Amino acid sequence: MADITYIPTKQNGWCYLSSIMDLHTKKIISYTFSKRMTVDSVLQTLTKAKQRYHIPEGMILYTDLSSQYTALETEKWLTINKIRHSYSRKGTPYDNAGI
Repeated sequence: MADITYIPTKQNGWCYLSSIMDLHTKKIISYTFSKRMTVDSVLQTLTKAKQRYHIPEGMILYTDLSSQYTALETEKWLTINKIRHSYSRKGTPYDNAGI
């Protein structure tokens, strides 16, 4: 499951942590820290996870409906890497509540 966390900092103002957690082990398997909340930071996090771990075909990625996760670039990356995308309907964020 994946999410973006807002982190207030004294030096840079708001920063953002894009992370992916293995639902089975509860371990953060990949993350990217950035000053802007962008699709690129999500793609970097996904790419790092793919490089570091065996991602089985058909794996399910649970996220919310934020624009970074529903962007065409993200959906294309998931399709190319044969990862299924799952998210709850608007206002019901249970699919990625664990992260």
